[in-house]
Amino acid sequence: MPERSPMPDNPMLDTPMPDAPMPDAAAFATRLLRDEARGLLTRLDQVRPFALHETMVLAAALPYGAHVTIERFLHAARGHLRARVYAYLHWLDGIGSRATAAEQQRRFVLIRLEFNAVLSQFDLFTEVITQRSEHGTGVWLSGLDVLAADALRVDVAGYEPPPVVCYLARGPGAAIRRARTRLPGGRPNPVAIIRVPRERMVGGSVASSLIHEVGHECSAQLGLVESMRRDIAAAARRHPGGRGQGGSWPAWHAWIGEILADCFAVGRLGIAGTVGLLAVVSLPAYFVFRPSGDDPHPVPYLRVLISAGIGEALYPHPQWAALRRAWKDLYPLGELPAERVAQLRRIEADIPELVDLLLSHSPAALGGRRLGDMFDAGRRTPQRLLHLHRQWAGDVGVLARRSPSLVFAVLGQAKAADLISPERESRMLSTLLAAWAVRSSLDVVQNTSRTRAPALQPTGWS
Repeated sequence: MPERSPMPDNPMLDTPMPDAPMPDAAAFATRLLRDEARGLLTRLDQVRPFALHETMVLAAALPYGAHVTIERFLHAARGHLRARVYAYLHWLDGIGSRATAAEQQRRFVLIRLEFNAVLSQFDLFTEVITQRSEHGTGVWLSGLDVLAADALRVDVAGYEPPPVVCYLARGPGAAIRRARTRLPGGRPNPVAIIRVPRERMVGGSVASSLIHEVGHECSAQLGLVESMRRDIAAAARRHPGGRGQGGSWPAWHAWIGEILADCFAVGRLGIAGTVGLLAVVSLPAYFVFRPSGDDPHPVPYLRVLISAGIGEALYPHPQWAALRRAWKDLYPLGELPAERVAQLRRIEADIPELVDLLLSHSPAALGGRRLGDMFDAGRRTPQRLLHLHRQWAGDVGVLARRSPSLVFAVLGQAKAADLISPERESRMLSTLLAAWAVRSSLDVVQNTSRTRAPALQPTGWS
């Protein structure tokens, strides 16, 4: 084989490469921070409005007021953060270029913390909105939004119910992130967000959990927890024997927030509120009787009895005594230590006094009315609810035009009276949630066609 010619010399290979110039440390630090700040702007532009990237059928959409409020809230947060980044870059290119690297870094870190807070806020609402794209689930959630908004209405001068949205989560208990409480980053939450347990969909018990959380929102807006605690403290001074450890009044003082929320559930739903609570706290006996300690929830055994006591005071009927007996049969006290039995019975004996104090409570926010007057008790007695059940005769078209909380109360009373089966109740409620979702969506279309909402200011994808 012929010999290969040697490779010609490459002068570039023989010439040593010049060393990269060593940057000035201060200038290098400034450039790193400038690049990071510009990178934040790029990532911020990728956070788009939900209207541009969430797919859902119209009936599953958020309530119009809630959706606009959320979008404006996030738009304002992004706009404020973008302005801070630009101001930082302007400072960095001006007098900030003479600042120490540590000062430049300190200012940038504060901006990045705010950036992470904006992302946390976006992720919170993403969890709420993304489920609207799930087949079936999204429409049910829209129907629950309608139920929550209905339950939030209170006839009190000056009371403005906030927008409310619902989403599903694993776990046995519902929860609420109340409107105007602080989100990550410190800004007030623009809407009430209610988390509903997946295991409660779909059946009558979902309303009990949902309206319990609505009760927390109403109580906060009207200042009921604080005013009730003042009444409880005054009552405790009149009953010095019940003020010690294990006495009733210290327990009421600690538990009153949850008791008020349970009161709203019973006030709106009648016996369905207590039956729904019973389903939540039906746990192994150890947990039902265990002292609550720092937990703001009442001992489950007592909590059901308090709920039944509220129901009996609002809507007198023999069903409440039957419900209490059934609960005590499910969880007999016989195997507990004698001291614990005595303590539970002592607190149980004081429940009627607590209920009377609760329903006769007249805070300033109610303008002289009592708390018990908020629930329109005359229209939701067991007899009235059963009359409506017979009158409506299961006609979904009729039920869909009624107040959602009233419909849940009627169906819950009918089920308690063994007039409908759990299966039929769930089928009817599933249909009704869809009907309320469709109606609310069509109302939005009709209203927005008449009154156009003010446009958001365009700033990139802001």
